[in-house]
Amino acid sequence: MPINWPALAVFVLLFALITVLGFVAVRWRRGDLDLLHEWGLAGSRFGTLITWFLLGGDLYTAYTFIAVPALMFGAGALGFFAVPYTIMVYPFVFVVFPRLWSVARRHGYITAADFVRGRYGNKWLALAVAITGIVATMPYIALQLVGIQVVIAALGIGGGGLAGDLPLVIAFVILAAFTYTSGLRAPAAIAIVKDVLIWVTVIVAIVAIPVQLGGYAKVFAAVPAAKLLLPAPQGPSLGLYSAYATLAFGSALALFLYPHSVTGVLSASNREAISRNAAFLPAYSFLLALIALLGFMALAAGVAKAPQFAPLIRQYGPNASVPALILAMFPSWFAGVAFAAIAIGALVPAAIMSIAASNLWTRNVYREFLRPECSPADEARMAKLVSLIVKFGALVFILGLPLQYAIQLQLLGGVWIIQTLPSVIVGLYTRWFHDRALFLGWLAGIVAGTAMAASQQFKPIYPLHLAGLTIPTYAAFASLVVNFIVVIVLTPIFTASGAERGRDQTETGHYV
Repeated sequence: MPINWPALAVFVLLFALITVLGFVAVRWRRGDLDLLHEWGLAGSRFGTLITWFLLGGDLYTAYTFIAVPALMFGAGALGFFAVPYTIMVYPFVFVVFPRLWSVARRHGYITAADFVRGRYGNKWLALAVAITGIVATMPYIALQLVGIQVVIAALGIGGGGLAGDLPLVIAFVILAAFTYTSGLRAPAAIAIVKDVLIWVTVIVAIVAIPVQLGGYAKVFAAVPAAKLLLPAPQGPSLGLYSAYATLAFGSALALFLYPHSVTGVLSASNREAISRNAAFLPAYSFLLALIALLGFMALAAGVAKAPQFAPLIRQYGPNASVPALILAMFPSWFAGVAFAAIAIGALVPAAIMSIAASNLWTRNVYREFLRPECSPADEARMAKLVSLIVKFGALVFILGLPLQYAIQLQLLGGVWIIQTLPSVIVGLYTRWFHDRALFLGWLAGIVAGTAMAASQQFKPIYPLHLAGLTIPTYAAFASLVVNFIVVIVLTPIFTASGAERGRDQTETGHYV
């Protein structure tokens, strides 16, 4: 594709703005960035409004603008699972995560693994939670890099060799600069600009595009019937019905276990800010539903058959459907605005993710096992360096896995991170589970979930066969069931055998 100079100029201008904002953020609510708590959590000083933007920037990402519409475009109604799952997750957040904030503030916890270490007194279980968080975050960062890569290619910058790798180089350099210099303050500041751009883009798109296509009725009429509804199950199988349900429920359970979600929660100044945001953030679910429909609009606009978009679609498949739609429907200058919104919407969470992963490594691996005597300044310095290394790991998922849809990156991370639920979420309410049983349950879930995903070429749906019935199931949900079975069976055995439990540093009053 030829370079779209007007769109590129607007894109570069907006990107330059957020670059400057990212560096200026080091002076915002100034703190000692040689302390991990200040660099990685911004001193936990964000109120309700900033937490709103941070969590929105945290959770509504290239996943929202690229991956979900791509699944709607390619697979149809199955992609709409993302909407009910984001609705289900907020009551869960409202009830559970103020408890985590309270106990973390009381004990100075920075990560979920810190909480597990204090709750169960088992450093190996905490290590398992930390490593899981780091590994699960890498494909999620990779998804953000894919989003940036696609929109820059849509601007006409792409191809093979250095030009093809340029989007990843740009993403790495900017992320490295933000995270190393300003810590969590940079993505928090940028998230405000990012949300404004996204809301403007979406509102314009959902009004202007259907008008050009003849209205929503014609949009849905142009979508193949097979993609409008989930197909009815055939034979002894639940078909996509069970796949849809477990994708939604499993994703809801996994979302706030990701390290970047925990980082966003723990950066709040009080637990009320978390509760308020759990009530307000469903507005983003409404936004997500509108964005998901862009996949159907791309089908109605026929972007897959348009010769000018053939190179883009050929290279990135369904992941290029929204950028192609924007180019087809809008003048170049507005395409530049929309592409900047998508790229910044990828940049903000990627920065938070790399910070969260580096917090886990530094606090729960480096200080716990490798250098217990390290100073606070050494701890912060290590976190800054690791935040750079994590991004290289994310590139492995882009280059090494066969992916038809970008959303597979996020769903693959969900298979792993959900295995921390028994230790983290159940641990906020009870210590009945034995820490050794939790470790073995985590191991069983990780092995089962990874094996299920690998057997399907890292696609998230696994055909579970039970009593002659085939139940297509999200591998994260099925493997979590395995995890819980192992924990529930082994806990009484370890307890009856007198196996020693670690010391609990928390008390009931620390959670409220």
